[in-house]
Amino acid sequence: MRKGLLAIAVTLLMGVVGCQGTRVAPPGVTWVERTISIADLAKRLGMRIDEQDDTFVVLRNGTDTVLIFTHDGGRFFVNGKPIGPVGKVRKVSGAVHVQEALVEKIRSQLGTAAPPARPPGTTRRATIVVDPGHGGRDPGTTVAAGVYEKSINLKVASKLAGILRRRGHAVTMTRQDDQAVELEERAAIANRRGADLFVSIHSDSVPDPSAHGFTVYIANGASHQSQAVAQAIVRAMQTTGQQSRGVRRGDYRVLVKTTGPAVLIELGYLSNRREARKLQDDAFQNRLAIAIAAGIGDYLR
Repeated sequence: MRKGLLAIAVTLLMGVVGCQGTRVAPPGVTWVERTISIADLAKRLGMRIDEQDDTFVVLRNGTDTVLIFTHDGGRFFVNGKPIGPVGKVRKVSGAVHVQEALVEKIRSQLGTAAPPARPPGTTRRATIVVDPGHGGRDPGTTVAAGVYEKSINLKVASKLAGILRRRGHAVTMTRQDDQAVELEERAAIANRRGADLFVSIHSDSVPDPSAHGFTVYIANGASHQSQAVAQAIVRAMQTTGQQSRGVRRGDYRVLVKTTGPAVLIELGYLSNRREARKLQDDAFQNRLAIAIAAGIGDYLR
């Protein structure tokens, strides 16, 4: 009789807990978090997959844009606003799956972080000059394997330019191959184009092999716009897993000679073995380019 009453009590207790929406795993049992594919995530949010590769996915509808980084430690953005971590990501038969809980996390932000209305006379399309540092007879710094900085800069800059063009911006690169371009000419290209933004891409090197992380530079007398875009890029690049060294000031000629907003990005340290390997990795280069583009997009809103 006591056993029967105990069984009924346990059943009732489980029913109450279930009604409250809280499940407690029995000893030795671990609940498995439900996951869904990116395609299902888009469908449940009423959005479409607009762009996707091995490290990110962009979802869009008529009013919202969601950027999800699908790598370990990735984060997600809604209308350019950083929201939070994506959580566990896994691949099932080649398709990316995320935690089902991400649906409500994103849905709660849709429409709430929409960009403000633009002032009359402004345009959504920006003119951007992307400057791959060094080139030709000027290799920049090197890594032990003989890889030149100029090559890494060009690869990341080309990826960045491609992303920005797909988003409707008018993009000019100061060089598109391994050629030498004088520093003054790089700035002059931006000035002739009347660029809304000049972005110079570099990789760093110092005697200390433990130094690591990315840095965004602006001129000592930088405008408010240059400061704003630098901060936006720093926020976005923090999603890549790279250590941030923040915004710093330095009177590099390309920054001083450019009349419009200008930043110089040091992607990381080629003098650091671990970071040098990452900077040579195509997938990581994509991740950097995507993050820089996200920062630029946040600034342009």
